[in-house]
Amino acid sequence: MDAFLELAVILVTAKLSGYVSSRLGFPAALGQIIGGILLGPSLLDVVTYGEGVRLISDLGVVMLLFLAGLETDMEEFKRVGLPAFLIASLGVALPFIFGYLIALKWGYPNMEALFLGGVMTATSVSLTASVLIEMKRLRTRVGAAILAAAVVDDVLGIIILTILVAINTKGTVYAQDIAIILIEITAFFLMSYLIGRGAVKRLLRSSHRINLPETVTTVSLVVMLIFVYLAEYFQIAAITGAYLAGILVAGSEDAKKITDKIVTIGYAFFIPVFLVGVGAETDAHVIFAAGTFALIYSLLGIVGKVAGCGVGGLLSHFKPKEALQIGVGMIPRMEVGLIMANIGLAEGILTNESFSISIAMVMVTTLVTPPLLRLVFARE
Repeated sequence: MDAFLELAVILVTAKLSGYVSSRLGFPAALGQIIGGILLGPSLLDVVTYGEGVRLISDLGVVMLLFLAGLETDMEEFKRVGLPAFLIASLGVALPFIFGYLIALKWGYPNMEALFLGGVMTATSVSLTASVLIEMKRLRTRVGAAILAAAVVDDVLGIIILTILVAINTKGTVYAQDIAIILIEITAFFLMSYLIGRGAVKRLLRSSHRINLPETVTTVSLVVMLIFVYLAEYFQIAAITGAYLAGILVAGSEDAKKITDKIVTIGYAFFIPVFLVGVGAETDAHVIFAAGTFALIYSLLGIVGKVAGCGVGGLLSHFKPKEALQIGVGMIPRMEVGLIMANIGLAEGILTNESFSISIAMVMVTTLVTPPLLRLVFARE
């Protein structure tokens, strides 16, 4: 299908399926993912998500996390900083152990089992952020804890992935290799905060001198894209760079105006393409082909995050209901899980079978998160 026509079909599907989902009392994001499944290889197989459409989808992910950063209450974020580290650490450790042990028990080789454990660790907060924004729960203590923990989780996931790949290629990994990774990540966050905070404010203030329509909005998008590039340069996920850019832009005088414009641009075009794409790239046949182990592995992926992050929440003095909300918010793996699985396949660590099992887990955790979030946030 022609890319322009494909985009038209995707956008119409996104709005119709999102509307139906909302009318039924579910998040619009869930309806849009289901709409994508209808368009994808599982059923109608009418969209392919070629290079051009995929770029728009990638921008949708980035814009969604940029928007999450813009809507983050920094005072609340600071209050949950240390708890977020504890939440993320337990939320990484427990799924890793679960995935590794169940894979070993099922007869997978040690290296493959380690990687199946590693794929379980990475939370992808894009979908959770979308649902929390929709439910107006992002600017809460729980929302801030989820987003902060997801940033830490992403860093821990990158370290685990790098170590596993190094072990596979070298047969071992040295302390200096891990030290280099940690130094690069630390440098990125320090540069973002110490240099970026003042620079972004001055840049946005200076943009008022250019008397053209939406110059401030354009400059804010430039900031977002630069931070995405820098994040990837420092081997950190692009979505983390976008989120940090949003936080920095949120500190400017134009934050409210920029947020309104990004909401309009993002939800009119880019974000729906991303959400439908999650479903369109989901082949339900993979789950059935992967069999019983895929189901157990996926369930452990859910339980591991809810239990690990939930316990971390309780230890950080969140109420039991809030700890459960945090655990559920950290369930989805989505694009981060897909990236890790693809690296495992490319490195020859995962076979086609174990790759399919990883994809099944990503799909299941993605699909169950919106209704579970709606459930745990009910009656508030």
